[in-house]
Amino acid sequence: MTAMPDDTPVLTIPDAAQLIRAANKSSGRRIALLDDDPTGSQTVHDVDVVMALDAVEYRRALAEPGSECFILTNTRALDESDAVALSTAVADDVYSVALELNVPLSLVSRSDSTLRGHVIAEMDALTRSATRAGRPLDAVLFAPAFFEAGRFTAGNVHYARVGDDVLPVGETEFARDATFGYTASDLREFLAEKSAGRIAVDDVASLSLDDIRVGGPDRVAEVLAGTRDAQPVVVNAACYQDLEVVVLGVIEAEQRGKRVGYRAGPSLARPLAGLDAKAPLTASDIRTNSPAGNGLVVVGSHVGLTSRQVEAARRRLGLTEHELDAERLLSDDAATYIDDAASAVRESLAAGHTLIYTSRTLIRGIDEQDSLRIARTVSAGVNAVVRAAMVARPGWVIAKGGITSHEVAVSGLGIRRARVLGQLFEGIVSVLNPTAAGDDAVGVPYVVFAGNVGNEETLADAIEIMSGS
Repeated sequence: MTAMPDDTPVLTIPDAAQLIRAANKSSGRRIALLDDDPTGSQTVHDVDVVMALDAVEYRRALAEPGSECFILTNTRALDESDAVALSTAVADDVYSVALELNVPLSLVSRSDSTLRGHVIAEMDALTRSATRAGRPLDAVLFAPAFFEAGRFTAGNVHYARVGDDVLPVGETEFARDATFGYTASDLREFLAEKSAGRIAVDDVASLSLDDIRVGGPDRVAEVLAGTRDAQPVVVNAACYQDLEVVVLGVIEAEQRGKRVGYRAGPSLARPLAGLDAKAPLTASDIRTNSPAGNGLVVVGSHVGLTSRQVEAARRRLGLTEHELDAERLLSDDAATYIDDAASAVRESLAAGHTLIYTSRTLIRGIDEQDSLRIARTVSAGVNAVVRAAMVARPGWVIAKGGITSHEVAVSGLGIRRARVLGQLFEGIVSVLNPTAAGDDAVGVPYVVFAGNVGNEETLADAIEIMSGS
């Protein structure tokens, strides 16, 4: 089937981004997005990503009025109780920074545009943090849109583009996720489903496309004026102009005393900070002050698309490859094996672009906990090789896979804070400039490349862009 978002004409407010930036700066507002996986920054530029869960780094990233930063919690990889504990600790620290600065704060639980993640538990955690800070929320806007990936909301139904079709998200493979599965496509029904009925469908408010496109910011503020007690509000949006109207309406409502929190997909981050669109990056945008060496590609994702992307990169570019044997990384001589592998990687970086990946055979433990231990040990070995190889000062690093990109950044490169330069392609594959990191990683462009994005040629294309070829 093909779905049409809405036939109501889009309301375009001239200079909307500039108006939002000015309002944020004037009020001193700070915007913090607790990001449950490393890919949330795919729609923004010139903002910080904080990877060290440390209030000192939050304060640095939010030093300027109107500033926005992502804080990488990676909670989608945790069980619910651990996710809530971590989200709570980070949210409490961010509120402490806002209270110390005596400034308004927009706190966002940033998550998946296909609705996977600890939705209700993390919304509740942020709501409780706001109350503890003496800033109880009246409304929590639920805005999962990610326009660049074909994910939008109309008539309260969330849609996702799958190939040539646009489907209600409950009819896609995402809804059958083994951990975060669901059935509802109507977001009011989805919240009722995920809360096990605690949130009733009739208790969920909605900003319709008519509200946004006909009523404009005044109508958005009017709807929010009627909210209280952290009431969920579904945000219908099919383009960035819709979200700009919503943000301007939120600003109006907040000026009248309302407090608003968010659970959102990637697209909201851009209008929330009043950022303009930015064209995909070129090599000259990226390599101005970075090392001139060859690049390092680290592949951890095991999805089929990644394997095809790696094969295309081999065919087109002739990478030097190092397969890390998972069994050796688990063995008693792992330390020696890691040293030898790192030495080989350093040598190959001197000659050309280098690919590191683990053996594709999946090693299972005797139970779930043992399998998790194995996965963590193998990952630690890969990161140890990356860390030792950085002495060779590669010109750039690409990490392929959501979990891999987090672990390589934190454990391999020692990144505490980085600046988002932009994306290599529209809405996907962010490039970060590490500003607080291990000595060998500062200033080395770091590419966050999710496992299941792009087409079969996208990894090779990314390497060519980073190489300036």
